[in-house]
Amino acid sequence: MLFATLEHILTHISFSTISIVITIHLITLLVRELRGLRDSSEKGMITTFFSITGFLVSRWVSSGHFPLSNLYESLIFLSWALYILHTIPKIQKSKNDLSTITTPSTILTQGFATSGLLTEMHQSTILVPALQSQWLMMHVSMMLLSYATLLCGSLLSAALLIIRFRNSFDFFLKNTSFPAFPNYYKYQLTERLDSWSYRVISLGFTLLTMGILCGAVWANEAWGSYWNWDPKETWAFITWTIFAIYLHSRTNPNWKGTNSALVASIGFLIIWICYFGINLLGIGLHSYGSFTLPSK
Repeated sequence: MLFATLEHILTHISFSTISIVITIHLITLLVRELRGLRDSSEKGMITTFFSITGFLVSRWVSSGHFPLSNLYESLIFLSWALYILHTIPKIQKSKNDLSTITTPSTILTQGFATSGLLTEMHQSTILVPALQSQWLMMHVSMMLLSYATLLCGSLLSAALLIIRFRNSFDFFLKNTSFPAFPNYYKYQLTERLDSWSYRVISLGFTLLTMGILCGAVWANEAWGSYWNWDPKETWAFITWTIFAIYLHSRTNPNWKGTNSALVASIGFLIIWICYFGINLLGIGLHSYGSFTLPSK
């Protein structure tokens, strides 16, 4: 009862804080002079991170296993991973273009987990036999970290495409209140987005490869085969292939930029099909991650 109350408090603190953060973030985008609000936004993100971390630790202690056994826990972990990405530019002391992606992504992910799922799905459940393994933490955490990273990289590529193709709508924009980007600023911004997208997707691809390999070893222990072409496995392979194509296209000067960004943007949809779409169906060997209510 104590842990359940603590988890309830922590999730609502983190969700309320991140809601305030996104509001402040939108205000600072419109009024860049409000530097004090921007600092408050960063403090809010730190509060959110510690609240989510506290929730994960509390759930781990109360359940006796790493909290990645159902959809609700995986969404909370995904929002935690998005914050980790949010801190990368700060560590490198570079311009934080990622915050434009990570902040709203965190609130959408946690918002859906907190308010979009039935309350019954928030409860910790007993692990099914296939999940009673030390590989749970290694495989699932690597996959979710890769999803978070690849989603951010894909959104950066999508932002690059929007800016690159904005010239096609110049006639429309002249009749609106949206200011046009100066050419030099537009070039610098797109180059920075392209660079960040490549770096983030490269990290995500490495994590995805590690997660798939760990999953293969675990599958052999649980089901006697390294690969079974389960729907989840099949879409994980498709995801891996899409981003392998992206990384390969970056080596070709003719594909670097717009064309490779288009491939990464397609990858954004593929990730959601792999992570969310298969759960909607609730079929295959990974059906324990579906939207079905836990058994009582």
